[in-house]
Amino acid sequence: MSGKYVFTKGLKELRFLFCQTSEASAPVRSFLNRAYPTMKKHNPHTPIMMREASGTEPRVFARYGLSDSQIEERITNLVKQSS
Repeated sequence: MSGKYVFTKGLKELRFLFCQTSEASAPVRSFLNRAYPTMKKHNPHTPIMMREASGTEPRVFARYGLSDSQIEERITNLVKQSS
């Protein structure tokens, strides 16, 4: 399937955390209002979770089905990039 917001098979979950009223979270709310229907249409079996909580800094988390060695490799790369 080709299209906008088609996730890879390795993506197990997408989670958005944001505040329902803050200006800092306004872009996330706008994006989700616009893009959520398309994301869900193209990825009906991937959970897309939205958590609104007052004062929460906007963040997005993606959970992949990685093995132990793949997780270690990703963490090692993140540590190298930050130094």
